[in-house]
Amino acid sequence: MRTPMLTDRALNRALLARQLLLERSDDSVVDTVRLLVGMQGQAPLAPYVGLWSRLEGFAAEELADALEDRRVVRATLMRGTVHLVTVDDALALRRLVEPAIVRGFRGGFTGRLTSAQESEVIAVGRELLREAARTRTDLRRAFQERWPHLDADAMAYAISYLVPTVQPTPRGMWGRPQGAPQLALLESWVGRPLDTAPSIDAVVLRYLAAFGPASVNDAQTWSGLTGLREVFDRLTPQLRVFVSESGQVLYDVADGPRPDAEHPAPPRFLPEYDNVLFSHRDRARIIDTPQRVPLPPGKGAREGTFLSDGFLRGTWRVDAGVLRIRPDQALPAVAADDLLAEARRLAAFLGAPAVDLADERTTH
Repeated sequence: MRTPMLTDRALNRALLARQLLLERSDDSVVDTVRLLVGMQGQAPLAPYVGLWSRLEGFAAEELADALEDRRVVRATLMRGTVHLVTVDDALALRRLVEPAIVRGFRGGFTGRLTSAQESEVIAVGRELLREAARTRTDLRRAFQERWPHLDADAMAYAISYLVPTVQPTPRGMWGRPQGAPQLALLESWVGRPLDTAPSIDAVVLRYLAAFGPASVNDAQTWSGLTGLREVFDRLTPQLRVFVSESGQVLYDVADGPRPDAEHPAPPRFLPEYDNVLFSHRDRARIIDTPQRVPLPPGKGAREGTFLSDGFLRGTWRVDAGVLRIRPDQALPAVAADDLLAEARRLAAFLGAPAVDLADERTTH
């Protein structure tokens, strides 16, 4: 039988449905973070906007409470970046994505510490974090005093990469000063040990449920791991197989939603670094132009991107109390009106009293 083909637009609707961007959900914050297999949290307040766009009636206190109660944590995981995840996922995913995290450290600090030095630094760093949460600046200072002849930056970053840690509250708490991120030992913070035998097969299935249909390369891009082909080979008997417009073989869970390609897609505002934009090697299903995704610095919840008709169409930012929307291309008048209505709701959530859309970039 011929393998069914899915267009980029059909893949777009499948992705939006699974990411709760076609219709908002009434699930809890913790259940949603679990469903998404984590949310990018490099900018600590970004997940608030991501959840606002996905959950009906989301209030910032819901996520803040989950962080305070340690039901969710912010930890270095997929792609060696900080993610907001449930505690269960933090303890399982850390072991699974360890090779990607180590590779990221090795790539950035090649030859700056010997393996023996690295081991000693990690042992001392663990002891320091058992005493109290510390910033990388704190660690750098302590290491420099102990080993003035070694690279202090490499030693401090060795802890944030090679030791399972979280960035504890108040980092990531809505309405609180963010300050410099501290590090705390993951196991101490949540009061549980790392999983000893987490299942990569189970995680790949969850990835497909949240981001599929997807290729092996897509899954590797999301996780930062290599060598996932054998995992997909094991799982293939229980998966659906498709092919993309570009000829890529795609895999999917049997019950994954695949809405019609013409299913209406409402406008959605995304925070910086939202995983819906970064979790595939082939991003044609969400970015159908040559534009690059902006990666602004900051604490989050002040700027990001937006989707119109399901695809990336521009950026937004809060500036001097105004939520300013900047399309990358002309928008039809109806789409612009819908976008403005959604923007006013987001502005109310963010406490911005006004909204501005670059009307000259819309068509009528």
